[in-house]
Amino acid sequence: MSVIEISEEYTSKDRHLATHIPDIGKPRIVIIGGGFAGIQVVKNLSMKDFQVVMLDRHNYHTFQPLLYQVATAGLEPDSIAGPLRKIFDEEENFFFRMAAVESISPEENTVNTDIGRVRYDYLVIAVGTQTNYFGNKSIEELAFPMKQVPQALNLRSHILQNFEKAVTSEDPEEVNRLTSFVIVGGGPTGVELAGALGELKKYVLPRDYPELDFRQMKVYLVEGLERLLPSMSQYASKQARKDLEQHFDTIVKLKTMVKEYDGYQVHLSNGETIPSETLIWAAGVKGIILPGLEKAKVDRSRYVVDEFSRVVGYDNIFAIGDVAKMSTKEYPDGHPQVAPVAIQQGTRLGKNLTRLIRGREMWHFTYFNKGYMATVGRNRAVADLPFKIKFSGFLAWLSWMFIHLVYLIGFRQKIVTLGNWIWNYFTYDRGTRLIIRPFNYRKAVSAKKKVLEKQV
Repeated sequence: MSVIEISEEYTSKDRHLATHIPDIGKPRIVIIGGGFAGIQVVKNLSMKDFQVVMLDRHNYHTFQPLLYQVATAGLEPDSIAGPLRKIFDEEENFFFRMAAVESISPEENTVNTDIGRVRYDYLVIAVGTQTNYFGNKSIEELAFPMKQVPQALNLRSHILQNFEKAVTSEDPEEVNRLTSFVIVGGGPTGVELAGALGELKKYVLPRDYPELDFRQMKVYLVEGLERLLPSMSQYASKQARKDLEQHFDTIVKLKTMVKEYDGYQVHLSNGETIPSETLIWAAGVKGIILPGLEKAKVDRSRYVVDEFSRVVGYDNIFAIGDVAKMSTKEYPDGHPQVAPVAIQQGTRLGKNLTRLIRGREMWHFTYFNKGYMATVGRNRAVADLPFKIKFSGFLAWLSWMFIHLVYLIGFRQKIVTLGNWIWNYFTYDRGTRLIIRPFNYRKAVSAKKKVLEKQV
């Protein structure tokens, strides 16, 4: 059955769906997810040949590499997020629906959502990942994840509320717990968070809370492997650790894992206990697997795809980005779950779908690794570039900022972010230390516990 025949078959049903998406007589591509991968598919399609429907539970795209700056009062959410409708507001054949996908029915070529069914001719799964707690329920209930804007805002409010509470507390042990922060995971997110908290301790918070002795504030970075930034070079790992320890007073614990957390004490695998009311989890992610694709092969929470990003077992369903596993000679276990891979896969798939509809052969995907970068803090970053080029310090920090500005969605976001960075740099200040939406940690934990109990 051709894609046009599929469209005609479902035209009458579409009129009764809650999504109110008109059928315009063109092959319909449904994209689940408005992240880096999904956006690049749309940007690289020939829009005159398709109708594109994007589904996402949020109505905005999030630049996740800078979430930690929202959490540490460096940026506001609108600096790193942009409305998905705005990004493609000039595309007549583009439709967006804010919806949570519940399942896929490949036999009927439909996606089932909380607002109704959506028919597709081609389906692109670009849902990304979710936090992986590795089965530790106490951590899942009590830790702060760092995957979404609301989570970053919750963490920011929690941090500031801790210091407000510490100012009025007469219990030294409580003050110690309130001003101690444990970050789990020594990848880029963990390293950048530790550095940002170190900057707050060194430059910002002492002026806000002169009553407190900030020598008591402790930032711990816990990593289960033998070095930080395991995806980068030994040079980058050593330099990042040196910068964190010497310049930002971070206590780094390697070859150590968190066994348990009760909201007040962090119990480590080496027998040590850290008093803290803030545990930030940046230790791992796993793909979001949607119900319904019975023929699909899933390996470690990722859809196995061929060299064209097509889900093995289906002809018209594709998966890209963090949720896809494409095994190659260079990457037998799949590509790294990083933004550049998602961007390149989305770009190639967009062009391939255009070639497919025009009767041409698709191009296979080849990842071009442009290198890795991680910022440690003010004037300090590490970079591993192609041809074994490695450097750190101020130049790496400037390079990191430039790259992130380039990839931000929207001109306004670039200008606002750059302005904030310049202000922060010259004033040693962060202007977004506002508790706009107070966060009730204990109430949130109770609600999350009930949800987890229902899932079990």
